[in-house]
Amino acid sequence: MGQVQKSIDVDVPVSTAYNQWTQFESFPEFMGGVESITKVDEKRSHWVTDIVGVEREFDTEITEQHPDQRIAWTSVDGDAEHAGVVTFHHLDDDKSRVMVQIDWDASGVAEKVGSAVNADDRQVEKDLERFKEFIENRGQATGSWRGDVPAGS
Repeated sequence: MGQVQKSIDVDVPVSTAYNQWTQFESFPEFMGGVESITKVDEKRSHWVTDIVGVEREFDTEITEQHPDQRIAWTSVDGDAEHAGVVTFHHLDDDKSRVMVQIDWDASGVAEKVGSAVNADDRQVEKDLERFKEFIENRGQATGSWRGDVPAGS
């Protein structure tokens, strides 16, 4: 089982960072390998990825979500097994910290090799750097979903 934990400080209020992260459809603009994400309903999304030539389609479900604090998810269907959480931390009125933890089961040869050489760590780090650039350049989120999903619901 692979795991990545990364964080980045962004020069926007915590609500702006959180609101943007709820806009899953925008992830391909700053996440490498994410081809598309389609929101199915308030808790489910369908992902299409192509990472190092390994194409995957899967569905995820939000398992816990609290505005301006955290979003947790897990895969529920498809050919990728992973789960994660992103938390949002108020540093000051115009600065916040975004922390990401992703756990996954590397199933193919390319994924196992990538995990062994920490390519996944570098990918998440670069994705967070692109998120920082994306949200700071915009100065505001492209939208928001401020629903609350209690753990275990």
